[in-house]
Amino acid sequence: MKKKPKTNKIRTIKHHKPNCNKISKLAIDTLTVHAGGMQDAYGAVVPPIYQVSTFRFKNVNQGVKIFQGTQKGYIYTRLGNPTIKTLEDCVASLENGVGALACASGMAAINTVFQTLLSQGDHVICGNVLYGATTSLLKNILTKFGVEISPVDTSSLKECQNAIKSNTRLIFLETPANPTLAISDISAIARLASNSSNKIILVVDNTFCSPIIQKPLELGADIVIHSMTKYLNGHADVVAGMIVVKDQGLFDKLRTVLNDTGGIIDPLQAFLVHRGIKTLALRMERHSFNALKVANYLQDHPKVKWVRYPWLKSHPHHSVAKKQMKAGGGMISFGLKGGFKAAKSLMNNVQLCTLAVSLGGVETLIEHPASMTHFHLSPKDRIAAGITDDLVRLSVGIENVNDIIKDLDQALTKS
Repeated sequence: MKKKPKTNKIRTIKHHKPNCNKISKLAIDTLTVHAGGMQDAYGAVVPPIYQVSTFRFKNVNQGVKIFQGTQKGYIYTRLGNPTIKTLEDCVASLENGVGALACASGMAAINTVFQTLLSQGDHVICGNVLYGATTSLLKNILTKFGVEISPVDTSSLKECQNAIKSNTRLIFLETPANPTLAISDISAIARLASNSSNKIILVVDNTFCSPIIQKPLELGADIVIHSMTKYLNGHADVVAGMIVVKDQGLFDKLRTVLNDTGGIIDPLQAFLVHRGIKTLALRMERHSFNALKVANYLQDHPKVKWVRYPWLKSHPHHSVAKKQMKAGGGMISFGLKGGFKAAKSLMNNVQLCTLAVSLGGVETLIEHPASMTHFHLSPKDRIAAGITDDLVRLSVGIENVNDIIKDLDQALTKS
């Protein structure tokens, strides 16, 4: 009898659970390095890129079981992928969620949440100052499907409370807000939502802080959103988003919608973001250190009219920021006494700082929200939200802080 030829056995890919006891007790800067790890067939130290669209079944029975959910495994990358799962497990660990969903962009993440939770006739309370595309999605698209929107100043608990209706389904906020850096009290709003007679889900966009500085789920939020394009990736070379959830039932609903609508991240992008996260704690420490130095410099400059930075005592919501944030982050908003003309001169004359939108990269970026990221808002809406023509948004990078200050100083002398 002839011997059967030897075949290579397909080994099961093992993932670390995002909240297992072994991992959850580690400090967050250790978690950024180790969370979301996996053991592949060859013992790779970092999760490899599974750049595939589909996965082979050993036999029909296995395929049936995986489709039915009675056996773990991968089918098709839109439905799940080992590289993507390692990133999801990592961010879930950092935010202390039951699970996370990696998306093709921050807006894909936000849209997935809205599509899952909102129906015709539902009411949403949202911040009156949000990322420009979020505002556009709420006002210009969701309203077409019968969703009612109430933009309010979410830094005011009274405004949030007064906006609640019998059909309020969701509260969506950014804190700090983009680009005014207004701070909303997550715990207080979470209590407001949970004490309401109708179940209100609190969604917090945590992009400006990252889980290193702020953990909304621990403060009472139900869902956390990240544009991973920013701090989580940190290198201005990826567009990606993430949803983190603290309730398994809600997570399952979101997973179904994401799978069906297809706004998933690519495995290569997932690999790059996961690689970026390994230095997240170090970068956020440096961003925050640099930003505080720059904010103090700007506050004392004779051409600067005002500065908004959470760690400055002059910030109107400084006490709330100190309560729920571990550092001030890397974002600064400020206005010049010369108005838009002076701001334009400043941005045209910087040499080290880069005139570009986005934020959270290792390089310092500067932009003008009223004419760029938030240009689509009417002048009335911009003023109501505090986005004045003199407002300049600065994403402070990790360069030597003295070089950043020198560049701003030379540009301000020309404005």
